[in-house]
Formats: sequence, structure tokens, C-alpha cells
Amino acid sequence: MRIVNRFYKRDYEAIDTFEVGIVLNGAEVKSIRNGNLKLETAFGKIIGQEMYLINAEISIYQFARPKEYFATRQRKLLLHKKEIEKIQIKLKTGGRLTLVPVSCYTKGRHIKLSLALAKGRGEIAKKKLERAEDVKRKSKQEMKEYLNRG
Repeated sequence: MRIVNRFYKRDYEAIDTFEVGIVLNGAEVKSIRNGNLKLETAFGKIIGQEMYLINAEISIYQFARPKEYFATRQRKLLLHKKEIEKIQIKLKTGGRLTLVPVSCYTKGRHIKLSLALAKGRGEIAKKKLERAEDVKRKSKQEMKEYLNRG
């Protein structure tokens, strides 16, 4: 099982990546294993000496009956203190950096989150990236057509 943030490569340029654990309820684990997680608007934030995943939407598990369920609640991320301090220093000295979830996956029986320290791309950089991908796609298609003719 792997859930990927589709807009990550287009919107951000990675500087460093981390593998973190995430604190979840039982029904949330089952929901994520079914693929009901949206990372597009999520981000990481350090509050006090702990790190949290904010605005990640985990849909309610269809067979669970929680009385009060908030799909986009803050979820604690599991890192060592030294890793959090290292990230905090980079965030303060690095300029306009943010913590962006790249993907969520299972590792054994645990659910892990790949988190990147990234710099946002501007509109011009996004357009250049899209053009380069279009050129790659067109050249690949032309090569395929050329090989099929012969």
C-alpha cells in the first residue's frame, strides 16, 4: 500500500527527506490501508518540542462508528528529539522552507510517512517543469510510433 502526494514534485523542490511514524486510531489505520488518505493540502509543523501533521484528510472507516470524528485533525509524528532539533534549525536558517508529506506507506505492520523539507516553486518554475515533461512525453510517443512503423 502506497499513497502519494500527487502535487509534491510539481509544487516543491526537495532539500532533505525523513521517514517518520504517525500516531493513529485503529479505525484510521484501517482507513489508510484502504487508501482513504489525502496528502495534497497537508503539511508538517513543529509545536513545542513535537512535530504534527496538519490538514491531512483521513476519511472515516466505513465499518467504524465513532461518535465524534474529525477527518483533518492534527496527528502527532514520531521522530527522535535530535531529528526534530535538526529540522527546526534548518527551518529557521533555510529561508522559506516547509515540511511536506511526500507519501504514506506500510513498512511491515507499521504505517510510515515520508516527509520532505522542501522549498516551494514559483509559477514560472512550475510551467518550465510541465513543458519539460511534455517534451519528454512527446519524444517518447514519437519514438514508439517510429518503432511500430518499421
